[in-house]
Amino acid sequence: MNNRKELKEVRFDATDQILKDNLVRGSILPQKIAEITRNLIFDGNVVVEGAIFGTRIEFRGGDVEINGAAFAQKELYINTSTKGDITFKKTVGSAGSIVSRAPEAKPFFGADINAKSVALRNAFVAGSIYADEVTLENCVVIGGVFATQEAVISNSIVGTFNTPRVKLDGTVQLLLPSAFTIEAPETTASTRLFNLSLADLGALFRGVAEDPMSGRIPMNLETDEVKSNLVEGEIQKPLRSFTVVGKVLAADMLDTDRFQNHFLLTAAALGPQLLKTYELGNDAKGNPVVLDGKTISNFFFDLMNGRKEPRTMDATFTLADMAR
Repeated sequence: MNNRKELKEVRFDATDQILKDNLVRGSILPQKIAEITRNLIFDGNVVVEGAIFGTRIEFRGGDVEINGAAFAQKELYINTSTKGDITFKKTVGSAGSIVSRAPEAKPFFGADINAKSVALRNAFVAGSIYADEVTLENCVVIGGVFATQEAVISNSIVGTFNTPRVKLDGTVQLLLPSAFTIEAPETTASTRLFNLSLADLGALFRGVAEDPMSGRIPMNLETDEVKSNLVEGEIQKPLRSFTVVGKVLAADMLDTDRFQNHFLLTAAALGPQLLKTYELGNDAKGNPVVLDGKTISNFFFDLMNGRKEPRTMDATFTLADMAR
């Protein structure tokens, strides 16, 4: 984002404000009643050091960085022709929708997303998503997908999901041992569900050999399902959990901390909130591996797209091992 013009004085009108090649020192917030209905349009190469508020917030160009919280009264929308990075350092919310289906845009959300409906493509979310309806395609969500009505997840990595209804398509991978629904998941012929809670993500990140007792766990939506009923007074609500927690408990006899998964996922979840740059160790060539938002995001997209693929879990345990 070079050659950016710094706005010494920002003049906002009551309708639309278009920003291009600008550095905004401070926030873009309504100062009077007439400005509450203002729309914000980012045309590319813009940095805002504070928070932003608009009735509708639209991104038409890439290389945009919002350092404060962002809230759209009706819609936050990344135009389908947008190319490049769109970075939100803090929470993003909308009373309506948050939509990004641009094939060449790279949205990065450094914290939680809250909206009535969320539809994302090629997005990295360091936090969780809270909405009535969530649609994800080729996305990485380090936290959870919490939808009060329905979630549609296609070719994505998510921490977990908790929703009444879920539709799964392509390869979906979970970072935590369990996920939850009320109704049976809808799947396609190409649906494959994996769990990464015992994969040696630290070794994959550093490009070294994985621990032989680690691995990605293929999940079966029938055999790995646990049904239960939640009871409150006279009201009963069925709950389905899809879990590998038994395998995780069995693996607790191992020193799973050496996988470095907790450290890597915590650094990923903190996103831009990290107060310093940490190193995960050395790579195969002996060079230090730095943990920052970009390298972590690239790693998880490599994992999602199959450019990095963990070994399949095949470790076995004997009763003598359990006794010890």
